[in-house]
Parts: sequence; structure tokens; C-alpha cells
Amino acid sequence: MMQRPPFRPEEYSLKETRPHLGGHAAGDKLTSTYDLVEQMQYLYVRVVKAKELPNMDITGGCDPYVEVKLGNYKGTTRFFEKNNNPEWNQVFAFSKERIQSSVVEIVVKDKDLVKDDFIGRVVFDLNEVPKRVPPDSPLAPQWYRLEDRHGHKVKGELMLAVWMGTQADEAFPDAWHSDAASVPGDGLASIRSKVYLTPKLWYLRVNVIEAQDLIPNDKTRFPEVYVKAMLGNQVLRTRVSPSRTLNPMWNEDLLFVAAEPFEEHLMLSVEDRVAPGKDEVIGRTTISLQHVPRRLDHRLLTSQWYNLEKHVMIDGEHKKETKFSSRIHLRICLEGGYHVLDESTHYSSDLRPTAKPLWKPSIGILELGILTAQGLLPMKTKDGRGTTDAYCVAKYGQKWVRTRTIIDSFTPKWNEQYTWEVYDPCTVITIGVFDNCHLNGGEKANGARDTRIGKVRIRLSTLETDRVYTHSYPLIVLTPAGVKKMGEVQLAVRFTCSSLPNMMHLYSQPLLPKMHYVHPLSVMQVDNLRRQATNIVSTRLGRAEPPLRKEIVEYMLDVDSHMWSMRKSKANFFRIMGVLSPLIAVAKWFDQICHWRNPLTTILIHVLFVILVLYPELILPTIFLYLFLIGVWYYRWRPRQPPHMDTRLSHAETAHPDELDEEFDTFPTSRPPDIVRMRYDRLRSVAGRIQTVVGDLATQGERLQSLLSWRDPRATALFVVFCFIAAIVLYVTPFRVVVFLAGLYVLRHPRFRHKMPSVPLNFFRRLPARTDSML
Repeated sequence: MMQRPPFRPEEYSLKETRPHLGGHAAGDKLTSTYDLVEQMQYLYVRVVKAKELPNMDITGGCDPYVEVKLGNYKGTTRFFEKNNNPEWNQVFAFSKERIQSSVVEIVVKDKDLVKDDFIGRVVFDLNEVPKRVPPDSPLAPQWYRLEDRHGHKVKGELMLAVWMGTQADEAFPDAWHSDAASVPGDGLASIRSKVYLTPKLWYLRVNVIEAQDLIPNDKTRFPEVYVKAMLGNQVLRTRVSPSRTLNPMWNEDLLFVAAEPFEEHLMLSVEDRVAPGKDEVIGRTTISLQHVPRRLDHRLLTSQWYNLEKHVMIDGEHKKETKFSSRIHLRICLEGGYHVLDESTHYSSDLRPTAKPLWKPSIGILELGILTAQGLLPMKTKDGRGTTDAYCVAKYGQKWVRTRTIIDSFTPKWNEQYTWEVYDPCTVITIGVFDNCHLNGGEKANGARDTRIGKVRIRLSTLETDRVYTHSYPLIVLTPAGVKKMGEVQLAVRFTCSSLPNMMHLYSQPLLPKMHYVHPLSVMQVDNLRRQATNIVSTRLGRAEPPLRKEIVEYMLDVDSHMWSMRKSKANFFRIMGVLSPLIAVAKWFDQICHWRNPLTTILIHVLFVILVLYPELILPTIFLYLFLIGVWYYRWRPRQPPHMDTRLSHAETAHPDELDEEFDTFPTSRPPDIVRMRYDRLRSVAGRIQTVVGDLATQGERLQSLLSWRDPRATALFVVFCFIAAIVLYVTPFRVVVFLAGLYVLRHPRFRHKMPSVPLNFFRRLPARTDSML
């Protein structure tokens, strides 16, 4: 078995970086839009069109195309058949870092079967090329006469614009890049930067009330009727109507996720359960979502009757019967007051309701600069050597961004900047790094999946406003062999607040829209609807051009976060222990005071206790002053960095190989029966321990309830008598005296203590619980 390399925490930590943001070179006029990334210089060549090109073929035609050459790099336009005045309007971008020549040569050629003919060229000296910085208007192209190889003018002119610019140039996203010279034409679409929008999602509520005048196929029995509703691949059923009549009632809500534009129709069928596993359709109806009313609150909408059409099979074909129409009573609406949950609730980037009229004004701007990556591992093999073609995807709110793919580089430089409006600071932006496996075009790369390199999450509420955070984040993935660092990604983040009062006011508001609290969804509904929503989003974005593929969307939305994992269960257990540890520490400290381990501290606590008893009005101010002082004291150790993936917190570095194998197993399982049996037994033992703890907590609660329930008549009688006596004593005794005596008793010296449990504790442990009634 391969030995795991030693765990080095510093490898997985966050590193602050000091990149040269904005490229503050002397004389450069910069825009604020690209001030979170490093400037990258490019030579741009825009080839617009040509005119009056000479005929080159024997047939008297010309099939022209243009070749842009800079040293060893060569970009080519498409060619036109038999066209002496072609229009290309293509832009070529050459990275200044890789320029190996002092001239750029633009050559017009004639496409030929054997050898392409030279028509003419235009040559520019790079020292003479003008610089352009947005927001300057684009450089106007000019006509240039073509020259032969000796510099003599020949027939034909070419319209060009040549300039030096940065990645902030408008021409940059759609330009042909010298970095991607090895990518075939059909793969170019998959390497360019793009912005995607999540489709607008609605909850569709179908309230199935009743049906009338049903005509069952078998009239000798009372029908067992239910309603089946379908929207796309979502299928929901009502329960079987309790009234076994031809006018059944359900009054049941079915909830679906629908996405604009509404392409699918809602299909309802009333079905009769004739026998187990055998259902017969009594009638169907189809409803277009275009005409379904939308509601913003919980007001009741009017219901409608819909005709049910009967379908019968004649010669193997469905035919409609319209002799007599049964009807179904429905109340249907699109819910605009909910936020359709498509992300894990722990990492939500958007909490607004669906309906735009309910949106609050934005409270700020989030800017993200995706700079570079370092130390990426080879993700695939090409021509016998390891290679990586990396790109980033960032998701916040409804807007997804995808950077361009940097070909064959373990240290890619993207330097792209993106902006989002922020409506709530308690949200998370997710940035993922992936390896592009579709450079040869979609058809040639069938079945290929883009590989995940790692993911970063940043919660906006942990960022100080108007501060630029530049850090190198570790890219960590969990593999069946254990935790693995895939490299680092360098990001620049700035959260700018436009209205501080609005943002502070949000902290008093509920996290989700009002409808989630007025008409809450069940946990089961939320899980099912989230699964449907993520499925719709991944399908829609997968149909974009170029597609944002299903595996990318699912990884960014944490689709599999609910799956069982021994590692996650351990991590969550230790998180709970971490939360409880301060309480346990306070209890131990108080126990030490009560047992006089440090007499000086105990005497000081006695003095404080006596003061608070004599002046009880000081109790609450003292508590709040103490909390204030702790908060001020901890300010010195406030976090200076955004959060990042923590392998120790996740218990990733200590996970057993078999536990990891179980985590990566498919659902349902694909492992052999003996392994599944062993894991099932282990799961039973863990679940047994959890069951015992939960049972113990329930027992303590039931003992509290049984104090006054007369379950144990003697115990309740004792407690009731004690309460009566205590009421009389507390009535005649000043409250200060009672507290003073009780405090002195709790803080008494160890020589006055017994080793045995106290009387109240003994009494409480003897109280009955409902465990006696459990099977």
C-alpha cells in the first residue's frame, strides 16, 4: 500500500500576495474597471476587409484569406471563394510577453489546392504601433496598399487597424489569441471568456381541490382515484382520495420548479388504481404556464375548473373522446414571494424573491479580479507529457462568469475582472478552477468531462468594506487516495458598500423572503425542490454556447453535499464539541472555584457575589460590560484574511482510505457485497451511538415533563409540596437573603462537601421517562 506523504499545514494555508494591480506605469491612463488585476499588454490587429484584389486562378477568380504573422505565431482568417472584395472583420491578439519579432506582417493569400499563392502584404514596425487605453474610442481602421516581398506596391488594398492595448480592450474577449494558436477552429468557442445568467426560477403551486363526474372504465367498483402532475421531468402525485366516489376530493398542494421561458406545459392526469401496480387514466388536461397567474404574497387566488379529456387506444393510436367531459377543480399560481433555493443553504449567493417588484435596493458592489494560478498539477496527458488547460468559473447571484482557457500552462495568467451587485452581505461567492477537456470541439470530445482542480468560497460579511484583499488560495480536492493540493489561485476581492445604514439595517431583517416564514416549506419539499432547481439550471447552462457543462454547475452548486460521509460526520461532531468546549471550560472553572483550588480567585468571586446580591440592579449591567470588554479585547486577534478551505477542520488529512472510498462510492452503491456489509455494520454502530445520545437527551426532557404530570404520583406529590413550601419561604424571606445563602452553599469549602450526588440530582434521576413504553 502506498504511503501517504506527511501532512504539512503550511501547504494548505492562505498566503497574502502583493501583485502590481492596475499596472501603474508612468504616463498610462487607467480605468477603474480593471484596477484589481495586473495589466497584460497585447498587440491587436483588426483585419476588416480588402478591395480590388487581383485575379489569381486560371478561371479568373480569387479565394482570399489573410495571415497575420508575428515571429513564430501565425493567425489566419477564414477564406472566401471567388471574391475580390472580401470582408473578414476579425481581430488577432498577440501577447507582448511572447513577441519574438520587431515587425508584424499581414499577408493576403489566395487559397489553392497545391500551394497558396501570395497576393500582397502590409508590414508594421512594432515601435511605430500606437497605444490605446479604454475608454478611448476604438482605433479607426485605414486602407493600406498591398506590397510585394520587395516593398513595391501591387494591386489591391487592405483595411486594417493595429494598436497596442491591454486585456481591458473591448476587442479582447472575441479576439484570436496567440496563446491558443494550437487550438483548432471548432474548439475556439470553448476557450473564450463568457458570462452566463441563471434562468429565472419560480415555484409553481398546484392546489388540487376536487374532480366531478368521473367516468371510470370499470363501473362495478368504487374508484381509488389520485391525480398525477408532470412538468418536464418532475412528477408528483396526490394521495388516493379518501372519498371513494365519482366526485373525489383531495385539497392537496403540489409544488414544482418552473424556469422562464416556460417551455414545458403542466400535464395533469386523473388515474384510478385498479390493482397494485396497475393504474388506468380516467382523464387528462394540459395547462400552459404562460397564462398562469403570479402572486407576490399569500393572498388566495380564484380557482378554476378544467375539462378532462379522455384518451382511448384505437388501432394502437391515442384518440380523444369528447362525448362527455369530466372536470377537475384547481388553484394554480406561480409563487413570486419565495426565493427558489438552487444552492446549498450554507453557501447561498442570492436570497432575493423571484418577483422583481419585491427586490430591495442593492447595498454595494462586489469586484473580483481573477489573477493567476501557481503550481497546478498536470491534469491529462497529451503527446506523452502532462498538461493542463485551466479556466476559472465564478458564481454569485444569478450571474456566472467563465474566464478564458489558458492553454498548456501550470502557471496560467488570466487577469480578468468582474463585478456583481450585492443585495445582502451574508452571502457567499464561489470560485472554481477547472481543466478544459473540450479543446477539440464538442463533437470530437464526446464523453469527456472537465476536471475539477479546486474551489474557493468567500463570505462577503467577513470582508472589510473598500479594502482590496489579494491572497493566494490553496486549491484542495478530496480524492479516493486522500486530500490533495492541486495548486494555488491568486484572487483580488473588493466589497464596496454604497449605503452603510441600509447594510446595517439588513442585519435585523430575516434572511429569506417573507413567504418562507408565512407559508414555510417542509424540509422534504426544500430538498426535492432544490434538486429539481439545480437540475434545471445545469440543463439550461449546458445548452448555452459555449456550454457551461453539467459537472461544472453541479460542483459549484454543491449538489452532493447531502450525501453520507463518515469524514463529514466526524468533522461535524468535533465542530459541535468545539462550540460546546467554552461552556465546558466555564463549568470546569466554576467547579474549581467551588472546590477552592485557587483560594484567592474563590475569595474574589465571593466578594463579587456579595456586591451583586447587595446591589442586584448591577447584575445585568455587569454581564453586558463583561461581554463588551471581551469583545474589545478580542479585536486585537480579529481575522485579517478571508476564510479558505480548511483541511484540518474538514478532517480530510486524517480520513481512513476505506472511509474515502465509501465517500466516493456511487449511489446506489457499486461496491462488492462483503464491503457493503462491513460498511453497513459500521454505519449501524455509529448510528447506534448517535441514537443513544439522542435518546439520553430525550430522557432528560421527559423527566422534566414528568415533574408535574403525576406519572409517578409520589414524586409529583413531593415536588408539589416542595413548591408550596418554597413559595411560602420565598414570600416571607427577602430575595437577597435567599440568593446570598444559596450562593454561599454552592461556593462552600470542600470540607463541607460530600462525595455522594446531591438530593435534587438524586430526585431528578429517579423521575420516570417514556423509555419504559418503547419497544
